[in-house]
Amino acid sequence: MFQTSNFRQSGLGAALTIAELIYHSVVRSIRKSHGNAVLSILVNMLQTALFVLAFYVMFTLLGLRGAALRGDFLLYIMSGIFLYMTHTKTLGAVVGSEGPASPMMQHAPLNTIIVIAAAALGTLYIQVLSLVVILFGYHTLFTPITIDQPVAAFGMLLIAWYTGLSLGVLLLSIKPWFPTFVSIFTTVYQRANMIASGKMFVANTLPSFMLAMFDWNPLFHAIDQARGFVFINYTPRYSSYEYAIIVGTVLLTIGLMGEFYTRRHASVSWSARR
Repeated sequence: MFQTSNFRQSGLGAALTIAELIYHSVVRSIRKSHGNAVLSILVNMLQTALFVLAFYVMFTLLGLRGAALRGDFLLYIMSGIFLYMTHTKTLGAVVGSEGPASPMMQHAPLNTIIVIAAAALGTLYIQVLSLVVILFGYHTLFTPITIDQPVAAFGMLLIAWYTGLSLGVLLLSIKPWFPTFVSIFTTVYQRANMIASGKMFVANTLPSFMLAMFDWNPLFHAIDQARGFVFINYTPRYSSYEYAIIVGTVLLTIGLMGEFYTRRHASVSWSARR
């Protein structure tokens, strides 16, 4: 009774099965932080709103508002924080997803690729919903805002999500082999991006010696390009979204190869450690 019948699915049937598995895994990942899915989403919105408020107060107290772009100052802050939160939370969700040795992987046809996709898509769903609600609330309750190129700006959010997913897959592939290193690196990387992401400044205002300290980071390029699409009076000269896409694709390719290798050797390596 525990055996499934052997039959060949069509391509459409296999796609629908995978989509259903990803959907249920997304729901599970969203409810992981809280038993109530609505409260889980509200908690994330509150975190993002508090983040924006904290940076607004910091910029105001330090007198850095004049260093921002001409335009809505709060929108300038949110344009960086939304991409930063999406990137780091996607990274954390993917790294924290079940690996090949997890008991969940014993339930066919579930596999690590479906779990990774669910973690990434669940985070993207929550972040986009938070972005829409916060921007709508700010637009209707406080002051009307105008985004110069909203579709392109949203594309930069997707690039920030994609690079977070790519690095997360790479770290997840080596996590079973070096769990302590991955945990420390993930924490350090997320904390370092508080500054290295460039959400507190724009690339055009940096001297060349400081620009070299940040232009390695694909998130820095995504945020700077996003501000070029959000504000009509800012044109990024020292960043490129193509660079972020290329880095993300390279990291994802290496990560998928590493994940495939880890999945094949998981049982051998884990039993050898015990």
